[in-house]
Amino acid sequence: MKKILLVDDEPNILILMEQTLEDLEDKGVLILTASDGEKALETIKQEKPDLVFLDVMMPYISGIDVCQTVKQDAHLSHIYIILLTARGQSFDEENGMKAGADLYMTKPFRPREVFLKSQEILGIHQV
Repeated sequence: MKKILLVDDEPNILILMEQTLEDLEDKGVLILTASDGEKALETIKQEKPDLVFLDVMMPYISGIDVCQTVKQDAHLSHIYIILLTARGQSFDEENGMKAGADLYMTKPFRPREVFLKSQEILGIHQV
């Protein structure tokens, strides 16, 4: 079963992301959520999701640190991480990519773009 982990400390963003990706559940994709960096790392280690949408600015552990930790772990480094953040400066994007992110998307995001990118990464064809 394919898994997507959504990580954001804003409940409204998590709800929007879940709604955006809910059609993938019909294709056997499990949608998981976490509301801070600590929970994100815990969930990543336990569930080993295929794809993680990760907010950068979060309580306890930042998304950048979560990303770096995951990408430095040989058992987890294959996980596709998309940093999703309101910080759109090129400096911020460079930091995200240095931490090992596979992609950097800025908020507000386009739900359709998130959905299509998820399908592509997970190898799921038209829903």
